[in-house]
Amino acid sequence: MFETLTDRLNGVFKKLRGQGRITEENVGDALRQIRLSLLEADVNYKVVKSFVASIRQKAVGKDVLSSITPGQLIVKIVHDELVALLGTSHSQITLSGAPPFPVLLVGLQGSGKTTTIAKLASLLKKGGKHRPYLVPADVRRPAAIEQLLTLAEQVDVPCYPSKQTDKPVSICKAALKEAIRLGCDTLLIDTAGRLQIDEALMDELSRIKKAIKPSDILLVVDAMTGQEAVRVAEAFHERLDLGGVVLTKLDGDARGGAALSIRAVIDRPVKYVGIGEKIEDFEAFHPDRMASRILGMGDILTLVEKAQASFDEKEIEKFEKKLKKNSFTLEDFRDQLQQIRKMGSLESLLAMIPGAQKLKGNPALQPDEKELVRVEAIINSMTRRERLNHAIINGSRRRRIARGSGTTVQDVNNLLKKYVQAKKMMKRFGKMGKRKSFGKGAFPFPM
Repeated sequence: MFETLTDRLNGVFKKLRGQGRITEENVGDALRQIRLSLLEADVNYKVVKSFVASIRQKAVGKDVLSSITPGQLIVKIVHDELVALLGTSHSQITLSGAPPFPVLLVGLQGSGKTTTIAKLASLLKKGGKHRPYLVPADVRRPAAIEQLLTLAEQVDVPCYPSKQTDKPVSICKAALKEAIRLGCDTLLIDTAGRLQIDEALMDELSRIKKAIKPSDILLVVDAMTGQEAVRVAEAFHERLDLGGVVLTKLDGDARGGAALSIRAVIDRPVKYVGIGEKIEDFEAFHPDRMASRILGMGDILTLVEKAQASFDEKEIEKFEKKLKKNSFTLEDFRDQLQQIRKMGSLESLLAMIPGAQKLKGNPALQPDEKELVRVEAIINSMTRRERLNHAIINGSRRRRIARGSGTTVQDVNNLLKKYVQAKKMMKRFGKMGKRKSFGKGAFPFPM
């Protein structure tokens, strides 16, 4: 996420920190590099101009130039300006009036609206906070209705059974009544898109808006389209008065142009971001945390929140008891691995750890998702007796496990070696009466 921009900015800051004394000339050179980095990241030109001017005003002050650590102060100024540019604080989805609250999701075809609706429903449903009802109002795209029905079943939320022959406005009105009958409090409406903005699309969306009076309208845009996403946002906002934006495919956006431009251009916040294909790869947008990620400072708060959401409290208690009794088995090893994988890809988790950016140049320290899949396959190929007592796994058993998991005996040996190391580590933690974790119960086993 934003790797290119992060690398360029870190290069600028490294050069500044290497200066024994910061002068206005040094600052001017750094600002030129920052300006160039942002423009290459496809950030809107007017946004870049205003951003750099604001930094310049603060960075050439007496307090900075006379500071013992002027380089660090300038980094802080850039961070603070990034936070302001991205929106200062997280903006919640607007759910006002009497339930069920209609929320309209709009955007071009291919932006990821249908998948985003399922992800948003799953997020709103967590902890019993809301009872979403999904509404497939896209009768233009083939299989759009079936796709949302399938996703609704996957996230275990009800979905209105639309038909291809129904009118979008009629679907929304009928779904609103059905949501009331079912006791749902949030209506998430999937609307039709086009390959490009046209009058027919906007008229249809305007009619839906007038008929159901949504409490929020969220524009779904592909972050990887850069300035095109900003132009799309301007057009939709002009006609519909958007409440906010959802950026999809942010995990594949190495530049960051859309994320850094949209709020400043249309004065509407980015509320959520999609960071992968899985349902759980979706999170609230926090400007301060995103600014820290862009500057390579990590995002520990989001990492902890992901851990807390992924780890089951009862399983944690069971794990702690096992720690105290030193009865940590290969089944526990596998279960903890599965819990960590629920948090997202290793690459995305690594990006949230401060200083992890420095590991990028070392191939030996790069996360390997295939290794996790291999480990799980090996443990699943064992009998339950073997998982509970690794000591009985002799040569013939190792060969059988390797064949069953599609791996090699060496892979099995490596896993058992790492498991023994983790077991020793857990034993030490048990003696200390502590647990070392990402959040609530995870442990960093050696890979």
